[in-house]
Amino acid sequence: MNVMKPNLVVICIDTFRADMGGSGGKLHFVNTPNVDRLRRESVSFTRCFGEGEPTIPVRRCLFTGVRSFPWRFETANEGLQPAGSGWHPIPHEQDTLAERLHDAGYLTGFVSDTYHMFKPTMNFTRGFLSWQFIRGQENDPYRSGPCERIDLTAHVPDGEASPAQHPTVAQYLLNALDRRGEEDWQAAQVFRSAARWLEDNRRNAPFFLWVDSFSPHELWDPPRHYADAYCPPRPGVKDIIYPQVFRGDFSRMSPDEIERCKALYFGFVAFVDRWIGHLLAAMDALRLWDDTLLVFLSDHGTEVMDKGQFGKAADRLYPFNTRLNWFIRHPAGPRGKTCDAWVQNHDLLPTLLSLLGVEHPPLDGHNVWPVIPGDPVRDHVITGWGPHACVRDADRAVHLNVTRPDDERTARVFDLKADPDETRDVAPQHPEAIQQAVARLAAVTGPLPVTFRQYRQRAQGRTMRSFAPIRFGNKVP
Repeated sequence: MNVMKPNLVVICIDTFRADMGGSGGKLHFVNTPNVDRLRRESVSFTRCFGEGEPTIPVRRCLFTGVRSFPWRFETANEGLQPAGSGWHPIPHEQDTLAERLHDAGYLTGFVSDTYHMFKPTMNFTRGFLSWQFIRGQENDPYRSGPCERIDLTAHVPDGEASPAQHPTVAQYLLNALDRRGEEDWQAAQVFRSAARWLEDNRRNAPFFLWVDSFSPHELWDPPRHYADAYCPPRPGVKDIIYPQVFRGDFSRMSPDEIERCKALYFGFVAFVDRWIGHLLAAMDALRLWDDTLLVFLSDHGTEVMDKGQFGKAADRLYPFNTRLNWFIRHPAGPRGKTCDAWVQNHDLLPTLLSLLGVEHPPLDGHNVWPVIPGDPVRDHVITGWGPHACVRDADRAVHLNVTRPDDERTARVFDLKADPDETRDVAPQHPEAIQQAVARLAAVTGPLPVTFRQYRQRAQGRTMRSFAPIRFGNKVP
């Protein structure tokens, strides 16, 4: 007798720190009741770290089970932005999760506003029988028009209200011109569309739905009552929805601006959580839980002045940036269980295929479901970001620039037992930790320093075709 395979729903959230809400972490006060519900009903991996960061490298690895780091493919970005390390398409020779599940008889669907995934040649829609692209996030070139229609002054430093100086903010504000109510924000559209997809396809089992929300990535622009719950607006204090407008010099921000900026992020998280709840409510109403495997995960976190900055950067491979959420809610349980094994995002695909009974060839990642009772697959993790990497185990975190030959002089070492917040560099006292980290890295990258010689832009001569707002409103009638 044929046994119906379970359905699969994956919720992937951008820039969602792993220490919020019911995690009991530093940001426990951020209101995330729906994510907390999933945590209570799932197995949660408390030491899941990104393998190759950020957005696109993480997702390529999630979709293929193949490591993104070290960066080793040429990038045909054809003038698209960004063109950083690892921001290349899914190679044609790598099968995706959607392709593998389609071939196993699954109906496959994809709903997302993560616009990088839909750029030409990126290949993230491969294997999906239906996909919906919700437009308008960040630099998505969705709208153009006269910049007199937007209010840059409210969101950038005084005297800098120019689209040429702050094109990302200008593009985003143009994209948001038609927004009227909460349902018009992209996150709401994503989760409403996902709920509708489930309603339409609940009888087309088995199905696989990947739901990908770019929010709460910058620009931190929730409906304002969500932010007001964490820091009320104050006269003369701007809503800095994109802290990168200060170009790393956050000393230019007033204390009130800093607190309000934090609140914008916390409020955006709470807003996204509210719409995650919309999808969970749809699954309740459709009675899908008994035959549906649900995965909740994030691609990375962000910094909210933990170490004096906002946002993320390749040389700041601290847990607030690199630790990921990863919950698996299996119809058969277990419920509310935590697992502290070292896992990474390239483990997702082999784990899911194994749980769904779909055969696959050996991949870089591992099936980590057996580690839950205590059978670890590794004793350390490596996270790469641009030219930087961090090697992390239970005792130490070693941060290196893998392209430099002087690793013993430039590496930073943190004793995680004595200094879990990674505030005191003890590299001079632990040269053996650096040597061990270099050896562990070399097992993945080859001998250091790494040249990434295969990582080259085939389209270096092309112009970055983005940031349309700077070209509008300049002609004389």
